[in-house]
Amino acid sequence: MRGYIKIILFALASAVAGYAQIPSGNVFVGYSYLRGNVFSQSILLQPPSRSANFNGWEVSLEGKFLPFIGIVADVSQTYGSQTFSLCGPAPLCISGQRVDSRVLTGMLGARASFSVKRFTPFAHGMFGGAHISDSHASSNSDTSFATAIGGGLDYKFIKGVAWRFQGDELHTHFFGSGQNNFRFATGLVLRF
Repeated sequence: MRGYIKIILFALASAVAGYAQIPSGNVFVGYSYLRGNVFSQSILLQPPSRSANFNGWEVSLEGKFLPFIGIVADVSQTYGSQTFSLCGPAPLCISGQRVDSRVLTGMLGARASFSVKRFTPFAHGMFGGAHISDSHASSNSDTSFATAIGGGLDYKFIKGVAWRFQGDELHTHFFGSGQNNFRFATGLVLRF
């Protein structure tokens, strides 16, 4: 009896080790939209809103270490602009100044997912860093800790190919104040 238990345990361990040798996961490449309040507080802006729409790209790589849990690496870069009146000491104001900004994020985290027919819903939490650079006269830039909490849905077209819809709350801390930004991404998922 003990011999059978040893054989069964050896077979199970070999199956687990063999499964671990063939990693599974996915690669996502797509469009990213960011609605953010990220312009520098050092710019005296009129109107006082510093919000803008940012458009760009996002790439992520997920490796599964359990059937429902994976580790995710995510990189995105978005570009946005806003036209403001830049004001200094009264009565100095220059109207119609365009400020272009670029936001780059790089994060790592965990993702939980499961499949139901053609759909794979998922939720994730990621942390890392973000960098912003402005193009106004004094060329501001800042780097901060960043977190993204969110999730989404993959729709499988054919084996190994899906389309993703993803939404995150992206928290940053640029120029001495915190921002909670909405980030949306959609694009192609290649599963391996």
